[in-house]
Amino acid sequence: MQAGYTCHRCLNTLRTATKQGTRFSRPFSSSGRACLPRGTEQKPAKTQRQSSNIRLKRAASSVAARGQVPRSEPVELRSPTGLSSAPIPEVTGRPLLRANNLFHPFSKSPSPEIRQRAAFIKRHAYCPHASHHQTRLPIAPGDPEARKPVGSTSQPPAHVSYECPDCGIPVYCSEGHWADDYESHLEVCDTLREINEDDHDLRSGRFFPEFEYPGPQMEEALVNMTNWDTFLYSREFRAINEARSMRQATRLLTYPVTIGSVLHELSPYNIRRGGRLTPEGLKSLSALRYTLHPPRTGAGIDIKGLRPNPPPVRIFILGARAESSLPREVWVQLSHMFPRVSFHVIFIGPESMANRDSEFPLPERTPVNPFGAIVEDRISHQMKISTYVEYYHTMHKAGHFYPYDPYFDCFMLFHPGLGHPTSSHEWEETLPQLLETKVPILVTGYTEWDMERDRKWVEEKIPELKMGFK
Repeated sequence: MQAGYTCHRCLNTLRTATKQGTRFSRPFSSSGRACLPRGTEQKPAKTQRQSSNIRLKRAASSVAARGQVPRSEPVELRSPTGLSSAPIPEVTGRPLLRANNLFHPFSKSPSPEIRQRAAFIKRHAYCPHASHHQTRLPIAPGDPEARKPVGSTSQPPAHVSYECPDCGIPVYCSEGHWADDYESHLEVCDTLREINEDDHDLRSGRFFPEFEYPGPQMEEALVNMTNWDTFLYSREFRAINEARSMRQATRLLTYPVTIGSVLHELSPYNIRRGGRLTPEGLKSLSALRYTLHPPRTGAGIDIKGLRPNPPPVRIFILGARAESSLPREVWVQLSHMFPRVSFHVIFIGPESMANRDSEFPLPERTPVNPFGAIVEDRISHQMKISTYVEYYHTMHKAGHFYPYDPYFDCFMLFHPGLGHPTSSHEWEETLPQLLETKVPILVTGYTEWDMERDRKWVEEKIPELKMGFK
């Protein structure tokens, strides 16, 4: 019985009765709110089995033997025998992991999802040891495949099966190859261990204050986007003092903040020395920045304050994958950076519904909705999100988004792999169509080498763009 539904005198009596294994001769009412009359004394009677009444706490997790209990739930006392109207259900679900118990080998993880990931890695990943034959062509200078010889003297490729004891992730086919290549593995071992602990932390069941996002703030409070610390502070996020919490928060915010940090008038990207923005790039962004920071028009909530509203700024995210499945509160942070503008975020790509199985099946394609769009128009009064499971060049040919306006439209490509050997063919038809729209195109990459590879590929396909990159 919980203290929220019982007076203090009754609660103290129940606690005493539970510890002593007693029961009451006067039953409570069915509502459980009856109080003991003043001056009335209860005479305890001995029970035959006292041990059955000593369960004072409900099960906290599947690893209760480790002493892990949820901090957010108070201890709940079980009512004496015959007084409880319904038994307290046992708590089942994912285990609770403390901060000093986050590291687990993937194959022995308490999370079924991570154990499935370990099995997937062992089925598809190959051992990076230099004695094996190449499984593919190297795609980067630091690619482990570049160290492997090409010839009949090398060993055949082998799938990974041995988990590094330091990072807990399957990385080599045997302990011998792991020990022989240990110096090379040290370059990524610390990063892999952080990934291991961060993934277990997400499934630990703890409360995440870093995922509580602030709402709109006064326009006079300028946003500083020099780095993550200054951005979170100027946007009035909760203070984050741990590196792991910072990684958990920024792994989601990096998508909308990347867009905002380029388009904002206080963007750290400029044409000054080290600003990494060319004059041609500034010309492309000037029109859009004018729309995102409109002058005050004296609009108000009364009749005299009525003003015509401009159309929303459309941000086309092509090749959308993980960014399309982010919680919508994360994307709303983009609208908070531009408080006087509304946005229409459009996810386009064959994988734009990844990790969103609960929303299947997709809408039927009809004359009114020819591409089966999933429209979310109640996220906030400043943001609308649409998702298309389709290639952009198909929709461009149909003129679905025509006309385009450099003052209201922008394309965003998150690490698309334009020059990657396995994905470049998917962009050959799309790239010329993007340039026809005459609107800004923002592209990111995993590393500087990836960006350089994509730039060279674009120059090869569109030679007249060489001057724009310099």
